[in-house]
Amino acid sequence: MEIINNKAEDYANQFSSPTDNLLQEIEKYTLQNHPQAIMLSGPVQGKLLEMISCMIKPARVLEIGTFMGYSALCLAKGLAPNGELHTLEIRKEDAAIAKNYFSKSLYSKQIILHEGNALDIIPALHETWDLIFIDADKVNYINYYELTLPLLKKRGFILADNVLFHGEVLEKNITGKNAKAIHAFNEHLKNDTRIQHVLITVRDGLMLIQKK
Repeated sequence: MEIINNKAEDYANQFSSPTDNLLQEIEKYTLQNHPQAIMLSGPVQGKLLEMISCMIKPARVLEIGTFMGYSALCLAKGLAPNGELHTLEIRKEDAAIAKNYFSKSLYSKQIILHEGNALDIIPALHETWDLIFIDADKVNYINYYELTLPLLKKRGFILADNVLFHGEVLEKNITGKNAKAIHAFNEHLKNDTRIQHVLITVRDGLMLIQKK
């Protein structure tokens, strides 16, 4: 099921503040060269991530799933002075491309890229977080959430991407492995009294979670 209305998306893009030149470069490169370009946040969601980060002004941000570095650069725009963003990527080629883009940005000294399995890296960071963005393999969403929620500061925020998973979670009978995992994640949040949350129907669904 296709849930993104391209006309509405184009209209939203037209009437949202434009992204900067580096983000436009990443978007163009990804669309032309990456077989999974659909994974890119894109200008509308990217601007939303930027503005949420700017409202929070986090000192420590954790991103699980770097991809091309687009969303990390959006989130970095809200960092507090001397703040850091740690981003985790398991694919070597994507990590190398993202690292190159980070080096071109104003936030090159504030973005720290870790290559490897997030489930191994996160406990080794010994950090507490103000803002967490989950956008990695869907079958581990609950694992990522449970691993990071105790490390999230009180009143801190988690953002989880793709929580509508191409509309597959809306089907009466959910069959796909990833869609089942996302639906289980959404159910998991629904029954969690430690948080409050809202599902935002932008692009492929973005869950905004606040720790009580």
